[in-house]
Amino acid sequence: MTENKKRLAVFIDGSNFYFKLKSLEIKNLSRFNFRGLIDWLARNREIVSVGYYIGVVRAKTNDEKGQKMRQAQINLFNFLGSKQQKITVHRGYLMKNDGVFHEKGVDVKIATDLLVGAYENLYDEALIISSDTDLIPAMEKVKQLGKAVEYIGFGHQPALAMQTFATVSRLLIKDELKPFIYTNTKT
Repeated sequence: MTENKKRLAVFIDGSNFYFKLKSLEIKNLSRFNFRGLIDWLARNREIVSVGYYIGVVRAKTNDEKGQKMRQAQINLFNFLGSKQQKITVHRGYLMKNDGVFHEKGVDVKIATDLLVGAYENLYDEALIISSDTDLIPAMEKVKQLGKAVEYIGFGHQPALAMQTFATVSRLLIKDELKPFIYTNTKT
């Protein structure tokens, strides 16, 4: 670590991020430059880890739509792990209840990694791209341990509680995200 350069750990709530981008009509995540966005958000900090947390799609062999979703997610995971993106995927579960899918274990994984990283002094600052208020207790403890917590949200759908409990927050607008959308399929 260079002198005065803060160590930054990045935590991306994949499902939350996907739906925020989708609401901005940015739909193909395998054409989104996550690393570019993270480098931009990091400013002059040393990025020590980047985690993308998501529930894994499971599909029965005869479920055409499910298989298509599953393959799209595999493609995304491969893209995130590529040399250009260098992002670690942390997998949770998707459970179907009354025809609706719900993620299980994803928030707990984010909170656990936030806390472990703080206790083990793996980072100086945590950057959280999520609007899930379930993370607030972990954020509070991380701050008590002397670490800064930066909340990255979206201007069109901010999570005011996340802003309240973060050390600092930033709300992104669509125009700020446009430079990170690949215009061709080459990465």
